[in-house]
Amino acid sequence: MRTTELVDGFRHSAPYVNAHRGKTFVVMLGGEALAQSQFRAIINDVALLHSLGIKVVLVYGARPQIDAALGSNNIAPAYHNGVRITDEDTLRVIKQVAGALQFDITARLSMSLSNTPMQGAQINLVSGNFVIAQPLGIDDGVDFQLSGKVRRIDVEGLRHQLDKNCIVLMGPIAASVTGESFNLTAEEVATQVAIKLKADKMIGFSAQSGILDSNGEVIAELMPTDAQQILDRLEAEQQPCIGTTAFLKASIDACRNGVPRCHLVSYLEDGALLQELFSREGIGTQIVTESAERLRRATIADIGGVLNLIRPLEEQGILVRRSREQLEIEIEQFMLIERDGLVIGCAALYPFEEDNAGEFACLVVHPDYRDADRGSLLLKNIINQARVRGYGRLFALTTRSIHWFLEHGFNIVEVDALPQKKKQLYNYQRRSKILALDLQ
Repeated sequence: MRTTELVDGFRHSAPYVNAHRGKTFVVMLGGEALAQSQFRAIINDVALLHSLGIKVVLVYGARPQIDAALGSNNIAPAYHNGVRITDEDTLRVIKQVAGALQFDITARLSMSLSNTPMQGAQINLVSGNFVIAQPLGIDDGVDFQLSGKVRRIDVEGLRHQLDKNCIVLMGPIAASVTGESFNLTAEEVATQVAIKLKADKMIGFSAQSGILDSNGEVIAELMPTDAQQILDRLEAEQQPCIGTTAFLKASIDACRNGVPRCHLVSYLEDGALLQELFSREGIGTQIVTESAERLRRATIADIGGVLNLIRPLEEQGILVRRSREQLEIEIEQFMLIERDGLVIGCAALYPFEEDNAGEFACLVVHPDYRDADRGSLLLKNIINQARVRGYGRLFALTTRSIHWFLEHGFNIVEVDALPQKKKQLYNYQRRSKILALDLQ
């Protein structure tokens, strides 16, 4: 029976469903996302996260809606250093816009029609005074008036509502201890909530599928330092991507203050949020404090993962079959590349101390991850290990990857060049090519 895409999808997403259950996500929906036709689909996907046991704080912005409403009221938007100056007339309009959006989002999350993604969903949505604001004050002689910033987050109150299985909805307006209302940015609210809640993820949306490189390709992962360099370049070039730059600033701040991962996905691509969170490759850009991928030495607990990786190649006759017992004995010779708990690459260094040599063996990279030169990364690590051990040369046997080894500096040699013990085990029926690399 042919496995369907639906079954494959469930199986591949299951580890992420388990990993995300009980975690806290802060989802930031800017006004640009709310203005799109995909808005309803995104809200449905947020509801799905909630149904899977994820604790969700949804923070919405309203920048384009506010500007449009101000224009309709003949009020010219005023900015200083990219920050809105909010007078009383402006704040009155902002309250109307933010209130209308809050009701729209609430209505969408309250829907429970048959034959819709929300069928049977029973979602308690909570809003409140979880953020206490304070005025931005005066900068370079410019008074921001009723534009504010976060002064305090009611972390205990937020956790209480999340533990009661509620989605918390927060907007761009917050009150101060003096009873005044202030206009805040959604990015700052989301960032501070994520930091104070010690959230597991912060998620944002932009028109693009993430951060793009010079070739227009999505950069899957960035460390905060790399993200800062891209942000500096975008600001220097005055790129018209407000949502992207705002999220980059927010995510850098969040990551540097303890939020492990921040994701940026497109609000134009249907299902981008789910693809990013529940697939191995994702679809957007992650800003992370620690890479999702790591290179490490294998342990006995990795036997199953290594076997799953090498068995298909053994069945094709590309690799010599290893029993589980043999692998248990040899496992400490292996290096792994692990991604989100999945072994996606491996290679081994077998010692031949008496001949001052090592064998580079069992190089395998998962078929879905062969586009980032992970084999070269494993080879480089094995070469470094061999040099640390003082080996004079590294050799490898292969029936399929001769050119790859030649490209990496190996030379074809004869059987007599093998260490004595390996020479005795050479299989003349397989006729593997022997390649050697001089390490001295």
